[in-house]
Amino acid sequence: MNLDKVVFGFFILLALTLNFGFFVGEVDNPDHHHVWEFAVVLIVNLIATIMKLGDRSQMDAMLLATSLVAMIQLAAAAILWTLTAHVFDSGMTPALMSSIVSLAGGAMLANVVSVVLLVIETVMVRR
Repeated sequence: MNLDKVVFGFFILLALTLNFGFFVGEVDNPDHHHVWEFAVVLIVNLIATIMKLGDRSQMDAMLLATSLVAMIQLAAAAILWTLTAHVFDSGMTPALMSSIVSLAGGAMLANVVSVVLLVIETVMVRR
């Protein structure tokens, strides 16, 4: 068993499951989406992205692309949340929370694609 592959797979799956945990709940209710859970999602996705750097195959390029998409979506959500908490006078409105959760949902979809690609790659290696 290759420990590097285990750790790599662990972080990809952890990114997906944490993102799912943040995403679940009423989309416009801030009580269902905790800021610290979102912070962990962002950090784990960053670690998964860093782990995908440096490989040269087409599958590795697609894995990196999905991770970059997830990071862009999560970064946009983090910026929006920060602006909402510290700049906007209105505070957290249902519309702003919906936007944050929707961006996290897009990142979750990119994480699903990443996991599917990892499973495909694993099956191809077995043959």
